[in-house]
Amino acid sequence: MKKLIPILAIVAIIASACGAGGGQPTAIPVATAFPTNTPPAVNAPAEVSSGGTAGEERVSSVDGMPSVYIPEGTFRMGGMDVDAQSDEMPAHSVTMKAFWMDKFEVTNAMYFACVQASACEPPQFFKSESRDSYFNNAEFNDFPVVYVTWLQADAYCKWAGRRLPTEAEWERAARGDDFRTYPWGDERPDNSRGNFNYFVGDTTRVGSYPAGASPYGVLDMSGNVAEWVSDYYDAGYYAQGASVNPTGPGSRSNYFNRVLRGGTYQDAFQDVRLANRASIRGSNPNASDPLSTDYLGEISPKIGFRCASD
Repeated sequence: MKKLIPILAIVAIIASACGAGGGQPTAIPVATAFPTNTPPAVNAPAEVSSGGTAGEERVSSVDGMPSVYIPEGTFRMGGMDVDAQSDEMPAHSVTMKAFWMDKFEVTNAMYFACVQASACEPPQFFKSESRDSYFNNAEFNDFPVVYVTWLQADAYCKWAGRRLPTEAEWERAARGDDFRTYPWGDERPDNSRGNFNYFVGDTTRVGSYPAGASPYGVLDMSGNVAEWVSDYYDAGYYAQGASVNPTGPGSRSNYFNRVLRGGTYQDAFQDVRLANRASIRGSNPNASDPLSTDYLGEISPKIGFRCASD
């Protein structure tokens, strides 16, 4: 779907924490469950142990996330297939500097480590769409964290020594240098390529679909959960002609919609195409009340994130 159905983040967080059972959960002090304006602690990024080779991997010493090296180059961004939508137009050439992209979506266990370090707030709910106990449940440690706001995703990436990727970085990591429709090529997706179309009905363990890897080996870029990126959303942004390391449009007063990429476990094949753009309202860190919908933005059991770094 082009715009995810929002679930407003007016949340009884304490009730969520109390309802999270199963596995061998570690208690989270209630006092940490309220959003604050305190900047997160920031860790150094992983060291590069060897020169930049496309698909090379390194592992973060902060959260254990493997990241994949995406080389500099020029690629074609936007919709180029029969299902392309108006906000994917026009397709255009974009030149990118090299960067690193997380191989997987950030997991419950990784995010929990940030909460335990007092650098992240817990997700707004501890459940998933069909599971009453999900976050802080050992059974789902390696599944993507969900019900996180844009600001929570941003805070996590900073704590881990990384950042949210730009929309252009996300698409380059998914597409590579050719004109493919999906991360793996042009073949229509099926349940061997990714978690979509309610084949599973909820999230799956990250990295479960190696046949769906991008040209650089990045996984889960079609389906499972949609992913926050750093950009504000503007349906007509591509027509503005930003062609070198684009970072998206600037913010507008009282408008905080952010881009989501990758599609979700509920979406049909059209919406797990790598060019597909979705959006919902992101966080407004300037709002005075950290429990307000203005501050939090919207959340969903279908939204997670991954990080990137220079």
